[in-house]
Amino acid sequence: MACLLETPIRMSVLSEVTASSRHYVDRLFDPDPQKVLQGVIDMKNAVIGNNKQKANLIVLGAVPRLLYLLQQEASSTELKTECAVVLGSLAMGTENNVKSLLDCHIIPALLQGLLSPDLKFIEACLRCLRTIFTSPVTPEELLYTDATVIPHLMALLSRSRYTQEYICQIFSHCCKGPDHQTILFNHGAVQNIAHLLTSPSYKVRMQALKCFSVLAFENPQVSMTLVNVLVDGELLPQIFVKMLQRDKPIEMQLTSAKCLTYMCRAGAIRTDDSCIVLKTLPCLVRMCSKERLLEERVEGAETLAYLIEPDVELQRIASITDHLIAMLADYFKYPSSVSAITDIKRLDHDLKHAHELRQAAFKLYASLGANDEDIRKKVLQNAPDEILVVASSMLCNLLLEFSPSKEPILESGAVELLCGLTQSENPALRVNGIWALMNMAFQAEQKIKADILRSLSTEQLFRLLSDSDMNVLMKTLGLLRNLLSTRPHIDKIMSTHGKQIMQAVTLILEGEHSMEVKEQTLCILANIADGTTAKELIMTNDDILQKIKYYMGHSHVKLQLAAMFCISNLIWNEEEGSQERQDKLRDMGIVDILHKLSQSTDSNLCDKAKTALQQYLA
Repeated sequence: MACLLETPIRMSVLSEVTASSRHYVDRLFDPDPQKVLQGVIDMKNAVIGNNKQKANLIVLGAVPRLLYLLQQEASSTELKTECAVVLGSLAMGTENNVKSLLDCHIIPALLQGLLSPDLKFIEACLRCLRTIFTSPVTPEELLYTDATVIPHLMALLSRSRYTQEYICQIFSHCCKGPDHQTILFNHGAVQNIAHLLTSPSYKVRMQALKCFSVLAFENPQVSMTLVNVLVDGELLPQIFVKMLQRDKPIEMQLTSAKCLTYMCRAGAIRTDDSCIVLKTLPCLVRMCSKERLLEERVEGAETLAYLIEPDVELQRIASITDHLIAMLADYFKYPSSVSAITDIKRLDHDLKHAHELRQAAFKLYASLGANDEDIRKKVLQNAPDEILVVASSMLCNLLLEFSPSKEPILESGAVELLCGLTQSENPALRVNGIWALMNMAFQAEQKIKADILRSLSTEQLFRLLSDSDMNVLMKTLGLLRNLLSTRPHIDKIMSTHGKQIMQAVTLILEGEHSMEVKEQTLCILANIADGTTAKELIMTNDDILQKIKYYMGHSHVKLQLAAMFCISNLIWNEEEGSQERQDKLRDMGIVDILHKLSQSTDSNLCDKAKTALQQYLA
């Protein structure tokens, strides 16, 4: 009987909460304007820090009524302002809250509110807009839909320190890519925001700085302009340098360093300029220290990787600054072990950021070693083996075809570092190096495959194919299989490395290797047989053809199937020269073996044999 009481209790609690929330909404419809105002003020106090109450009020329809009151000419300025404050508070709840507000077309209503002459109301609208635009669920394009909005926001920058803070924050969050940069630049963003860098308000200075970092990123036009901007008689780069000094807050140091980094990469500041070599680079190295928060270390390492990526001299300087290479080894020691229950929150924080931390370290390792063999050696020599094993294991996962990390890691010169790992005396490092290259080559473009082959060298590839460690051999075969995929790639690689690859395949098939190794090798042959011109390297090699024939009659089904794939690709009758290949293989007795295999008790093998025989009958 006790169970039956549960549902009514829950319902009464829910109806109590709803009734309490309903009371706030009902008051918004009172005919007395003074009571409506008091109702909005009471609602404001009720929702502060209370996400459940926020959700209830949204469900009960508070948002459309608040927006109606905000836009009504008859509403007092005080009521409109309080409505904007409540809407801003609702937006500070969950992402679903923001979605509900967007569905009610809150942005056009708030932008309309910015036309009011009343500063307090404008500030409340801007504060709410800031909260909505900084949410990940809000499309940035909504800021640019109406062409009159950006110039009006620029004009409002001079009204108060709050308008300056909120507008700069909106700009920095909504500036995504060159189109947005151009719009803001053309409407005078540089001139209107530059003087805010000397504002007495730290928040204003900080938001202005963030604006310049997003405006300058990969934008030569903005960067070249920033170099020559004067603020109170000082050039902008000099102001940025002052802001990255050690006595400034870390957030300010890091953002200033990003501004100078982006200007340098855009060609506006030389890489040998003292503000880069003596100020920006050392600042970013400091950000990689284990004393910094995880987020700061991630941002510091990624920005430093971006700064030094194209310049060998900066790479050399970075490699000898403050034990950077050894410092990066600490990036792989998270999550840290915890001994006390009070550290659980810290552990949860560490777990969330461990992936980003390791990825940032990889990018920086790759940039450090992108152009200089001595630095590459230094990176391998300075990191202890256990760290390199963990790091390279992580890199294997980051380089999977579907990983969002794959492209940035490739762009920052990881190929050379991984090829270096394959030469390690530590078998675990050789495995991880070749494994990461295998993942990198999977469904990759021809250029990436060519980079791998060039960096690894055919000599090292064949050394790995004779490695005493079974895992190294298997992953090397996996790399070769991934390199030899898609016909144009197969033909291109076999035209330059065909002789050596065929020699390696022959040696493995003749050697004392496991079934798995030989199966993988036969799969490589099947890929070669799928090439347009590459298949002739098999057809003109009687030794290889005899080996394929031998494995068709092997006692292990997996080897028979792999050999069958080779034959199927060679005799496929829709391809040029198929008749001559079929005739040669018939003379070798392949058709007789196919007839025999078509009677196999293994259904898979039987089906493949029958499919192959149909090529002869077609």
